[in-house]
Amino acid sequence: MLRAHSRTASVALLVASFIILYASVLRKLVSDWATDDNYSHGFFIIPLAAFFVFERRRTLQAQPVKPSVWGVVLIVGSIGILLAGRLGAELFLTRISMLGVLSGIIVFVLGWRHLILLAFPLAFLMLMIPIPAIIFNQIAFPLQLLASQVGENVLRLFQIPVLREGNVMFLANTTLEVAEACSGIRSLVSLLALGTVYGYFIDRRVWMRALIALVTVPVAIVTNALRVAGTGVAAHYYGPSAAEGFFHEFSGLVVFAAAFALLFLLARLLQAMFPGRSPVSGKPTPAAA
Repeated sequence: MLRAHSRTASVALLVASFIILYASVLRKLVSDWATDDNYSHGFFIIPLAAFFVFERRRTLQAQPVKPSVWGVVLIVGSIGILLAGRLGAELFLTRISMLGVLSGIIVFVLGWRHLILLAFPLAFLMLMIPIPAIIFNQIAFPLQLLASQVGENVLRLFQIPVLREGNVMFLANTTLEVAEACSGIRSLVSLLALGTVYGYFIDRRVWMRALIALVTVPVAIVTNALRVAGTGVAAHYYGPSAAEGFFHEFSGLVVFAAAFALLFLLARLLQAMFPGRSPVSGKPTPAAA
């Protein structure tokens, strides 16, 4: 009984210390979710990760508790990353260090086996952290060019005169610029998170879940490129208003829905090609890392 109370006190102390240490980091992270459409899905990541932990509760309870001092090493190393991030004004380092500290707490209080069982929920939390701006820009600009090229080819296919310079397309009655917001990275990040959750629930095999999540990348790129092409066609026949305002925003929602429908079909196709027992079969599925 005394050991249980001691462990509870240790956990409470570590959690309180974590909250105090990362209060400013968490506030800025939530602010980014609220203001950056690329990461508005961040609000759903923590509740889903908590559900994945809850789903593993019986397996976790059945594991023997074997605390390890290596957890302290993980915590200290992660705090070092936090300090480096603050000194270098690098938000990504300060945020990613949270996962290291959480991992260290798990190892220090419960042991390595518990960390292995919680590996997926912890890794899933990475989807709530915006990627560094330097990497974001390296991804966004090629996607802008790709969407522009596809748009140009589709317009020519429809016999619509178009001149493209980089990510700008000149039509007879308007000019379309494939801006960063139209690069598709927004739908790519959101669809990756959605695909990860979807794959988790429809198949128990780790490699299949990973494959379904990876499929979201080409799906997001292709559907966004087709959106740009469709916007160009609409602008040619119905005027510049078809490429802005409500119609432009609504087309984004339609394309995202179409992307998820395509992901659904591809996931079913992959399951048909590589059949195996899955959670939807009705049989209980043990939690997988």
